[in-house]
Amino acid sequence: MSNPRYTPLRERHEALGASFTDFGGWQMPVRYTSDLAEHHAVRQSAGIFDISHMAEFTVRGSVAGEFLDYALAGRLSALPVGKAKYSLLLTESGGIIDDVIVYRLAEDDFLIISNAGNREAVAAALAVRAEGFDVAVDDVSDAYALIAVQGPQAEAVLAATAEITDVSTPWSEQKYYAWASARFAGEPLLLARTGYTGEDGFELLVPAEHAAALWDALLAAGAPLGLVPAGLAARDTLRLEAGMPLYGHELSLDTAPAQAGLGRVVVTAKDQFVGKAATEPGPDAPVLVGLVAEGKRAGRAGYAVVDDEGAVLGEITSGALSPTLGHPIAMAYVHPSSAAEGTAVFLDVRGTRIPATVTALPFYRRTK
Repeated sequence: MSNPRYTPLRERHEALGASFTDFGGWQMPVRYTSDLAEHHAVRQSAGIFDISHMAEFTVRGSVAGEFLDYALAGRLSALPVGKAKYSLLLTESGGIIDDVIVYRLAEDDFLIISNAGNREAVAAALAVRAEGFDVAVDDVSDAYALIAVQGPQAEAVLAATAEITDVSTPWSEQKYYAWASARFAGEPLLLARTGYTGEDGFELLVPAEHAAALWDALLAAGAPLGLVPAGLAARDTLRLEAGMPLYGHELSLDTAPAQAGLGRVVVTAKDQFVGKAATEPGPDAPVLVGLVAEGKRAGRAGYAVVDDEGAVLGEITSGALSPTLGHPIAMAYVHPSSAAEGTAVFLDVRGTRIPATVTALPFYRRTK
């Protein structure tokens, strides 16, 4: 068994009393105080997350856009400089190796951020696909740290952090799925208006050696605005409420994009890309749906979805008692015949059938 990995912010988490858990081979803070308090802070004010376990790759070269069109499911060559795009890395047969976010830093310079647990798989796939293209693909994950500030007060927190200087775009003009350049401690800082919580927020990419100082500066500036450290437990319930898939739960090598509701991400009009030759899922292939139930007993990943006679219709991939909404929610793959909004089903919660209803995703959407 390999040794656990820690982010550059390990000492900060320990000083804050964090509880740790294994996540993709990394020891990550699961909570600092309580899951509920951290979740509510993000919905009501702001939370700060260490997401330095995520993997980063640069793709550079005059044909970098064309290469990414081939390597990924989207049309990245059309992405304007300063913008970001969600995309998928597919197998030849159409399964999902990983879901990623791609940032266009310059005409011939892109940044890819992928999931921590898929770092090696993504690196290997990009290396193979780069053959024949005049591009340089580099894994720069260890050189950087990534910190997320999420919540209604996220912009105010960053604006109040005096150590962040030379911001290229005024805060009020920074759009969702776009990035701005800045400096912290004299070093380049990338401010991406992206996130995984369903709230407004930013993800800040900084050289690893400056991560602790940036964390401290953000916490100090954000404390009067209600900013609190938040762990993986809150991050998971936040992303579930926002209907955002998690690799290993809603996405996998055995999942086609269309099954996960991500068919729009795949640009089939492209001449050629890895996964283009894949066949569409059959008419009986399970599809991802949202489920809501009453009471307080939540279905968890792996629990069955059944009909009124107990016949299995599908399986829950993520589930929780929603802190924001106050009732159980879940995402599940079910047979298409049971996927229509409003369909009545049951969750098999340890032998007890809990009535549930198929609903549209997301469960929660911020109002502004």
